[in-house]
Amino acid sequence: MNKILDFYKISAPSSQKVEPSKVKKTYKQLRFQAFIAATFGYSLYYVCRTSLNVVKSPIIDSGILNASQLGTIGLCLFWAYAIGKFVNGFLSDHCNITRFMATGLIISSTANLILGLTSLLPFSAVAINAIIFTMFAIMWGINGWAQSMGAPPAIISLTRWYPLSIRGTFYGFFSASHNFGEFLSFLFVGIVVTAMGWQWGFYGAAVAGALGVVLILLWLHDNPESKGLPPIEILSEEKTPEQYAQEKVAASQEGASHKEETSRIQKAVLRNPGVWILALSSAFMYMSRYAINSWGILFLEKIKGFSTLEASTIISINAICGVLGTVLSGWLSDKVFHGDRKYPALVAGILEAISLYLFLFGGNNWFINILAMTLFGISIGVLICFIGGLMAIDIVPRKATGAALGIVGLASYVAAGIQDVVSGLLIDNMAVKDAASGEILQYNFTYVSWFWIGAAIISFLLPILNWRRKQADI
Repeated sequence: MNKILDFYKISAPSSQKVEPSKVKKTYKQLRFQAFIAATFGYSLYYVCRTSLNVVKSPIIDSGILNASQLGTIGLCLFWAYAIGKFVNGFLSDHCNITRFMATGLIISSTANLILGLTSLLPFSAVAINAIIFTMFAIMWGINGWAQSMGAPPAIISLTRWYPLSIRGTFYGFFSASHNFGEFLSFLFVGIVVTAMGWQWGFYGAAVAGALGVVLILLWLHDNPESKGLPPIEILSEEKTPEQYAQEKVAASQEGASHKEETSRIQKAVLRNPGVWILALSSAFMYMSRYAINSWGILFLEKIKGFSTLEASTIISINAICGVLGTVLSGWLSDKVFHGDRKYPALVAGILEAISLYLFLFGGNNWFINILAMTLFGISIGVLICFIGGLMAIDIVPRKATGAALGIVGLASYVAAGIQDVVSGLLIDNMAVKDAASGEILQYNFTYVSWFWIGAAIISFLLPILNWRRKQADI
């Protein structure tokens, strides 16, 4: 056990220091590599997470599983992810983020590979179908826990490598990883599934995850000190070397180790009502976000008559447009609003609710659906950046970044899991079925649509309670 703990322990400062004349160049190079690895590595995490969403319709049509069962399987991922993100958010503040993040993606890729191999089993007997459902639920739950090992270390890498003055900008760039990963999943996996069958969606995701592991191991550096550089506070000139040294001495005289100090701050974050308000807001936002990601393709196929490839292409537009929302959100809030995220977050929340209504009730015209997904993607991109993380870490100290993200993540993915189950039950129960065979003849998404829109409205109203709140003095 001690060897495992040592393996994941945060890297100690390197004994080989970078020459003073090369510090700035080396810092910028390694900082850029860490950003690329965190962003694209987490994108490939998303491919391994959303692969199931693309193959839902083929699985339902083949009689392997129904919507309620798929909703339960989705719950296993979301709730395992929620608990895992809370736990791993706290753990990752103390960890070697390179090894931690790579481990999660290895497990996630393996889970996808195993689900693809279930296609080799016969599906005729009821008992076999029950086994398939159990295997999917267990492996998708394991995948959920593994997925929770992605975001905290990736975001912590930003706090360890980037100064406060530009953190919002690069957090916005990083947040595009969610959308880019979803785009890759919906488009790449959609093409693979259309051409080769549902099981190849899982195989393709496993390969994408393996590529992400290589990128993370090569370029996601743990912290500046481990590379022979000064601490980020000195590199960014937030503190002089003398100030930093004095603070270290003072902390030592008080008997407070790094671990004890971080733990104290984390406990204070747990008592911060502002973090919990944002966590609840993010929870409702994730309900509406994952409503489209989890069920949007099925909705387009069963209600609007699109094929799997057409439906996955339309949904992928929301993901790629989210890149624009996330990239612009961090930059605008830093440069235009001087770090104030509340006004752009409110506008984005209102836009999300409008676009969701347009998508669900705007008919089956291609232009309308593409417009709705464009607006939805941009608004969700902004909200993931702000409500899903940045506004929370703005009101907590740097040492508690992982803790704040853990709280927000816990609430977000518990809610996403509830959404998946409730949506699956509403879709199944409101459908018109054949009295004799129980086969679904016609789907009805009316009630579930209002459920999704209501969640979006609540989400953008809650952060108003936080408008006057500043960073807590911990």
